[in-house]
Amino acid sequence: MNFHIRNEQSDDLDAITRVTEQAFLNAPHTSHTEQHIVNALRQRGKLTISLVAEAQGELIGHIAISPVAIQGHHSSGQTDAANTQNWYGLGPVSVHPDRQGQGVGSALIREALNRLQAHNAAGCVLLGDPGYYNCFGFKPHPGLELPGVPPEYFMALGFGGEIPVGVVKYDDAFELDTKGSD
Repeated sequence: MNFHIRNEQSDDLDAITRVTEQAFLNAPHTSHTEQHIVNALRQRGKLTISLVAEAQGELIGHIAISPVAIQGHHSSGQTDAANTQNWYGLGPVSVHPDRQGQGVGSALIREALNRLQAHNAAGCVLLGDPGYYNCFGFKPHPGLELPGVPPEYFMALGFGGEIPVGVVKYDDAFELDTKGSD
């Protein structure tokens, strides 16, 4: 399938919302608020990277990258901020159900990671299926955690430095009770 990836544009917002809703409509382990999260990140100025995949003039996929905070610490319990700066969270990644399994999501992820590296990011974290995200280099790291999440599903990819030890906090947009809101 032929498609291309580009930065989101202001006239893409409704299509991004629709493709995100459709992508997660029948997905397990979701609160079905992903479209609201993307919109809240945008409104807060927290979408560091927002890319769309387009085929024949139709938006078929979207990926969001936003900053995360890592409260780092040494095994001694002291705070360590040195290697916890400039980290980002990947997601949500949305591909229209009719286009899933055709490489759209993989292409979006690869392009977003390339752009993050060009942005001098220290690394990227995500919550997802290890069977899928391991192929991009993501893996769980002991000591890097997202509270309330099984550690095998919370993964990180460093871009040259050490993976920090600490607790990750996504933007508050991920915690909003946004069901039914626009």
